[in-house]
Amino acid sequence: MSGRISTVRRLRKNQTDAERVLWLRLRDRRLNGLKFRRRVPIDRYVVDFFCADAHLVIEVDGGQNANADETNRTKVLAAMGYLVLRFWNNEVHENIDGVLETILNVLDRSEPPHPDPLPAGEREQRRPVR
Repeated sequence: MSGRISTVRRLRKNQTDAERVLWLRLRDRRLNGLKFRRRVPIDRYVVDFFCADAHLVIEVDGGQNANADETNRTKVLAAMGYLVLRFWNNEVHENIDGVLETILNVLDRSEPPHPDPLPAGEREQRRPVR
């Protein structure tokens, strides 16, 4: 078994309490029929939750994740065309309905990402076609 697969399996078995709470609300298409997977490898990262149809990554963070590496990770995933949402553990525990509502609101107002996104610097300069 490769090291990456064993890492993903280990992470799935060792979820945080907040990840477990959110997973129980996302699994089995429980959130508006959207198919979520947990602990999915994308590029060199393993994301907490992933919805392929919406190109959505959801991360649940404790204090250990609040650093520059997480900011860089978000930028890399966004450059690949993924929308990244981050929630603190206490948000999930104290307001799970609000977290789910935020996810749905973001999905309702966002259009699917382009399959081949422009680099971030060019994205802002692009003009709409008339």
